Parts: sequence; C-alpha cells; structure tokens
Amino acid sequence: HVQLVESGGGSVQAGGSLRLSCVASGATSSYRCMGWFRQAPGKEREGVARIATGSGNTYYADSVKDRFTISRDNAKNTIYLQMNSLKSEDTALYYCAAGGWTYWGQGTQVTVS
Repeated sequence: HVQLVESGGGSVQAGGSLRLSCVASGATSSYRCMGWFRQAPGKEREGVARIATGSGNTYYADSVKDRFTISRDNAKNTIYLQMNSLKSEDTALYYCAAGGWTYWGQGTQVTVS
C-alpha cells in the first residue's frame, strides 16, 4: 500500500516562507521521481517542482523558479519544498505525488495574504 503524507502548510504573509514535507511509505521503488503540485480555487492543478530521487535532478515551473527549492532525503523517504518570497498567487492546496503521478497525498493548504 502506497501512502504519501504532506505537512507544513499554513498561513503566511506575502514575502514569507514555508517548508512543506512529504513522507512516502509503501512501495518506495515507485518513487524514482517525486513532485509537488498545487491547485488554487477555480483553477486546474499545476506542477510546481519535481525531483529525481536517484540523481537529484530537479525541475521547476517558471512561476516558482528562484523562489522554491525541492529536495529529498532518501533515507527518510521524504521530499521537501522550501518556499521563499511567497506571493498571494501561491495560495493553493499543495499535493505531493509519486510513481508516475499515480499516487497522491491528501494535500496541505498554503495561504498567502
């Protein structure tokens, strides 16, 4: 059974920072690539960042480049999303995904005011 559990969301003022965490359990061999997505009210879900758990190669959406950093701790089966210089448009429900985006967490809310 594959499970992804996010944490670290919250409310912050514009310009502030938050760090999201996603702990993976179960068939961890599925986790060659893990990523963060977000969905704002009335908008489609969009990819934010992803990381290859082996090589550490990363990809970022243009909207978050130079502000967000994705990282991983393979020993803990955990990925992180460090979010700096937050903007109101970053407000969304943030999801962790893995296994070719087959597996999804329940989401953690980020609100920037």
